[in-house]
Amino acid sequence: MSADEMRERLQAAADDLVASGAEAGLQVAVTRHGRMVADVTAGRAATHHGHGGPTSTRHGHGGPADTRHGDGSPAGARRGDGSSASARRESPVESSTLFYAASTAKGVASAVAHVLVERGELAYDLRVAEVWPEFGVHGKDGVTLRHILLHTAGVPAPPYDTTVEDLCDWEHMCAVLAKAEPWWKPGTRFGYHAQTFGFLLGETVRRATGRTLSWWLREAVTRPLGVEDEVHFGVPEPLLDRVALQEPPIGPPPAEPEPGSPADRAIPPGIRSDAAYANRADVLSADVYAAGTMTARGVARVYAALLGDVEGVRLVSPARLGAMAAVQYEGMDEVMGFPTTWAFGFSTYRPGDGAARSGSTFGMVGMNDSAAYADIDSGVAVAVMRNRFGGGLEALSRIGRIVNDAFPSRGHSG
Repeated sequence: MSADEMRERLQAAADDLVASGAEAGLQVAVTRHGRMVADVTAGRAATHHGHGGPTSTRHGHGGPADTRHGDGSPAGARRGDGSSASARRESPVESSTLFYAASTAKGVASAVAHVLVERGELAYDLRVAEVWPEFGVHGKDGVTLRHILLHTAGVPAPPYDTTVEDLCDWEHMCAVLAKAEPWWKPGTRFGYHAQTFGFLLGETVRRATGRTLSWWLREAVTRPLGVEDEVHFGVPEPLLDRVALQEPPIGPPPAEPEPGSPADRAIPPGIRSDAAYANRADVLSADVYAAGTMTARGVARVYAALLGDVEGVRLVSPARLGAMAAVQYEGMDEVMGFPTTWAFGFSTYRPGDGAARSGSTFGMVGMNDSAAYADIDSGVAVAVMRNRFGGGLEALSRIGRIVNDAFPSRGHSG
């Protein structure tokens, strides 16, 4: 299959998914060997024209080192969903439309950490307590950057009464996590750190380098690649009007975790994601780092630059790339309660039915079924953004099959 044929099939699939009602709006971007080979959009997206509402005085990062976004806009949390001070408008999805991508941003956060190690700013075996002394209590003095990236740090849960306002308060969240008792000895078990990952990684980076993860994302990754307005943790206020509002799923919402279970404790009721949560201006503009907002073409370009050269920009060495994608853990997720396979800060999941060599595919899927991933053997990076919150993996699966047919990984072709 040629790239043109793949692009036509992707457009037809995206249009069909929208026409069926399964999707409201979609972006699909595919790069191969650093070159964009598909940039597909379909459907419509509503946005808020003129976000308003009061801004919190509690800053997104805290401390004097870096309390502003890379573009100079405040990094503080915002209150409310912005709907009371803005008018809803609807327009066709464009390549520049920003989509809330939930945990797809964890892959971006991990990528930034690996870039910082590549640059000598961090080390995988850096003990967090060396730069964040308050964290080194209750047996957490042995937690390292490696443990954070591998979700083995043992701090997967914020306090059970955490609210969205708490989550958007950087200083508060770091303080409560510093005091937390670990669920297990660091490094001995795996459990997905759904909400705490971003604070553990972000505060470690800030303490160790004097700059926030958002600053490094912009200066070391997105600005060199020309996508600084397209891949974000917290969205700068001038860009909030470009964010597609998430639409509720057509069917029933997903089942809640069993009360008292590890998953219930790790993602408290007050901060569970749905469309309304994802549309809040405070959530969108806060640097939580476990979630983010982006375009498909922007994040695909980031993954392309992890794979290799993109117009003179290569983010990591070939050796580090191999280490990032290598399987680090296979077994039970102690928090989510199911078997999993994990690379060095990334999921190994490859959407569709295309097999891949172990250690070739790495990326991340978000709670709202957005995704961004790359495959070393085929040289392909893929991103899918959507504004129908939840609803299953049909779009990812269909798109993944088309990409796999065009550019099979080594495992797919046997």
